[in-house]
Amino acid sequence: QVLEEVNQDLERFGNRLSTQIKPLGWECELNPPVFRQYDAWGQRVDHIFTCSAWRRMKEIAAEEGLIAEAYERRYANWSRLHQAVKLYLFSSYSGGFNCPLAMTDGAAKVIESLGIPGSLKNAFDHLTSRDPRKFWTSGQWMTERRGGSDVADGTETVARKQPDGTYRLYGFKWFTSAADSDVTLTLARVANAEGQVKQGSSGLSLFFLKVRDEEGKLNSIQVQRLKDKLGTRQMATAELWLEGARAELISAEGRGVASISNMLNITRIHNVIGAVASMRRMISLSREYARRRVAFGKLLKDHALHMQTIARMEVQTRGAFLLLMEIVRLLGLLETNMVSEEDQALLRLLIPVAKLYTGKQASAVAIEGMESFGGQGYMEDTGLPVIVRDTLVLSIWEGTTNILSLDVLRSLSKTRGRALAVFFTAAQKKLELASSHAELEPAVKRARDAVSSLAQFMHEAGSRGAVTMELAARDFSYSLARIYAGALLLEHAARPGASPADISAARRWCNQELCPVAKESGNGSYEAEEALSDSVLVYEGCPAGRSRL
Repeated sequence: QVLEEVNQDLERFGNRLSTQIKPLGWECELNPPVFRQYDAWGQRVDHIFTCSAWRRMKEIAAEEGLIAEAYERRYANWSRLHQAVKLYLFSSYSGGFNCPLAMTDGAAKVIESLGIPGSLKNAFDHLTSRDPRKFWTSGQWMTERRGGSDVADGTETVARKQPDGTYRLYGFKWFTSAADSDVTLTLARVANAEGQVKQGSSGLSLFFLKVRDEEGKLNSIQVQRLKDKLGTRQMATAELWLEGARAELISAEGRGVASISNMLNITRIHNVIGAVASMRRMISLSREYARRRVAFGKLLKDHALHMQTIARMEVQTRGAFLLLMEIVRLLGLLETNMVSEEDQALLRLLIPVAKLYTGKQASAVAIEGMESFGGQGYMEDTGLPVIVRDTLVLSIWEGTTNILSLDVLRSLSKTRGRALAVFFTAAQKKLELASSHAELEPAVKRARDAVSSLAQFMHEAGSRGAVTMELAARDFSYSLARIYAGALLLEHAARPGASPADISAARRWCNQELCPVAKESGNGSYEAEEALSDSVLVYEGCPAGRSRL
């Protein structure tokens, strides 16, 4: 029943995407935001002008309930899945508006996790509204001059408490995406009576602030400049000075990092949605082009090597899509109090794994897809370079590959290995479902061998120390992603009514190296002397002092 209702909504939304939203997205690309610092009389105004299409995207996001759907919970635990699929369809046509929606969803999640306190009830209602006149978007202001992901040591913004219980924030935010948003969440250090602040992550607190006051004036904020980015040019990203911005403390003092973790989980899932959507969009264009382009006497689709190349892209995209859907399914269970402790631990592990792996997949597929058009793929007016540019950020935003690989290790450490045990159990259950299908038997065996190899690596790594695991972190995370996506593909291919393409995708996925961490460990890649060799390789012949680049 849920599927039937949701499918009707998706069919309607698909028609709206192709007829109305797609041209708006292209208009956003052609008309990026413009910053005007002073008016004609020399008065500082710091106004960011966005195009009408960008503003219309905000209205459409509200009308379609792209945030509201997850919080109304009309379909109980399936509501988050419904929202994710709509965002997946919207992403490639959104003209970059998927980014502010990610942060808006994250802000709503943080407020909900805090129990929607009375002071934030109005904000929550605006962030989750379906009324375009009431809908707010949120920013996420964490990056400062000294660091991106390293907020513990990189955050210099200071919060000073006022007599009325509010705070004034003073600092410089180096990278603020969606600077035209209505509200934002940000980290700062609370100053004591002597004006001193506590350093490290335990000194960080989380604040909510409105970007403008009731009269539309900036909340003691100055815009220094807009960022000149490689991609996502449709969205205003700015450097901001906070010069006494009025804000509300919404976390316990010193618990800012823990409180904002809910936002990071949501924005990382949105990052996965964007990655999978860009992969699917590029493949859709590539395969359609192959039906029309004639080269060397026949259509591209009739060239075996060309079809092999796109088929490999297709396998990667199917694996990434199922990984995304699995995460969103688990999130829906968590949000409706239907999740087990085991599934909760699995979700905590899979979010950084999926984010880091799909970010890399998307970059590779986007570039390969652009190449499939030959020289035309390099032409701006085809729209293909836009897809590539906007895709390349996905391995950087919300934590780079290495940062998230280390986060995966932390999730294992925090659960004392329980998360990995749950991972093994969940993967084995899926493989068991597929084991009775003769066509899938070789792939199931390879996946089971990979699980055994990973377990053996972890057993041996336990006696080698922290350096080994840090060196292995990226390969380890890749192994988790490949094994679990393989298990999902095999489970999907084993269901009644599975197509030959489903079976082929599962088999081909499992033909790759599923456990690279075990292979590299066998090659001695994680030994201490290899770390020294890495530095020698990188810096051999490099001047001892700083070079002038």
